[in-house]
Amino acid sequence: MFGFILLLWHEISIIVYMTDYTMRDKLTRAKNDKVIAGVCGGIAKYLGWDPAIVRLLYVLVSIFSAAFPGMLVYLVLWIVMPEDI
Repeated sequence: MFGFILLLWHEISIIVYMTDYTMRDKLTRAKNDKVIAGVCGGIAKYLGWDPAIVRLLYVLVSIFSAAFPGMLVYLVLWIVMPEDI
């Protein structure tokens, strides 16, 4: 019985691993849906959200954090995130 439970747990973990990591889109900058560099568009595509909502949330977070950290994070993401193919 214990061997069956281990085998079942192993099969479930393989299925979860394959669906979580191999079928999920990669986080990339949007090529077609961009205003400045496509960072917010890429995040929206990755999360399955509307890009306008992501941009609005980004602006609100930037304003409430005195704008500088938001601009710095955007620049870092612009450099780090690969562009969509």
